[in-house]
Amino acid sequence: MDLAYQTQANLMAPLRALAEQALPGLQQAAGSNPFLRGFAAATEMVARAGLSHGRPPYHIDSVRVGNREVPVVEEPAHVTPFGTLLHFRKDLDEAAQARIGVQPRVLVIAPLSGHFATLLRDTVATMLPDHDVYITDWHNARDVPLSAGRFGFEDYVDHLIRFLEVIGPGAHMVAVCQPCVQALTAAAVMAEEKNKAAPRSMTLMAGPIDTRMNPTKVNDLAKEHPIEWFREKLIATVPPGLPGVGRRVYPGFIQLTAFMSMNMDRHVKAHVELFQNLWKGDIAQATKTKDFYDEYFAVLDLDADFYLETVEWVFQQHRLATGELMHRGKLVNPKLIKKTALLTVEGERDDICAIGQTVAAHDLCTGIKPYMKRHHLQAGVGHYGVFSGKRWNSQIYPLVKNTILAME
Repeated sequence: MDLAYQTQANLMAPLRALAEQALPGLQQAAGSNPFLRGFAAATEMVARAGLSHGRPPYHIDSVRVGNREVPVVEEPAHVTPFGTLLHFRKDLDEAAQARIGVQPRVLVIAPLSGHFATLLRDTVATMLPDHDVYITDWHNARDVPLSAGRFGFEDYVDHLIRFLEVIGPGAHMVAVCQPCVQALTAAAVMAEEKNKAAPRSMTLMAGPIDTRMNPTKVNDLAKEHPIEWFREKLIATVPPGLPGVGRRVYPGFIQLTAFMSMNMDRHVKAHVELFQNLWKGDIAQATKTKDFYDEYFAVLDLDADFYLETVEWVFQQHRLATGELMHRGKLVNPKLIKKTALLTVEGERDDICAIGQTVAAHDLCTGIKPYMKRHHLQAGVGHYGVFSGKRWNSQIYPLVKNTILAME
């Protein structure tokens, strides 16, 4: 499967490269000639007709703090073969640092579900003026050599615990989508072990804590077949020529195809409009569409162990919700979380993680006092609107910020 995909991608690469080389000359020559403008637009569509397997840049070079623009430097705080704890450090002089003071440290936990952590660029950019932000910058499994070993559900949880320990005591967690389960698991494990780096607050946004609640198409697909079907039909081997040759993975392009199939009409319409905007010369609108799909078409492969365990443990067996989830041989007990505030956020129109699936965390975390718990249902947004866009910035983020500040 992965070999066939890579072969096809390799065959298309020369055509895309030729289109990329020809495009600047065509755009310059087109002028107001409608035929040449149409040909240039078609050439650009050919140049863009492919997926990327490298992480796009975050494009967060500076942030406005108070009345000044502050440079932002990306620094790896901790690196493993499977992920980097990436720190968005604000480059401040001593006087500016004194004015701002010590800001709350936040670990933004990105999904490992076929896209890179840059999908949360807007989440990070919004939080950065008020917080000292870190993110789980997951690596593409196709680039991880077999010698690095396996990476499963429990390894993801261990990474979160280790990342929080590196950041140090007093940090906060903000988990988006699929890793809400692992974030809650990590908090429970750290509470039981009385780990000093246990988070002060935990924000879970649009995550599948209990997918028995209002199942979506995604949830139904996960239950249509036994786990053996997923292992046989969806798992591929990284082909020769890549650093991870021989590693068993769930290819990112399959995940992307599944997501697109849920709203294929919308994606087709977007590309028709992109062609029309390129033809008309509406650069602003075309750039907006291109930026979105540059990110959307950047895919990463998941280690097969992590993918299969997530499907089986979270979406088929609901182990955390039913009290049956184990971590390193010990039962995970969210009731032991007592000193970590909990905020859950759901989107009214979320067709990936429906209403009720994330708020279920409150029923599990009975050890957290009521005044330290809050749920927010955001009207008018789908899945991505929970962590990016206007309503995230104006309505959801203030709640996240207040939850963090209340525990400082």
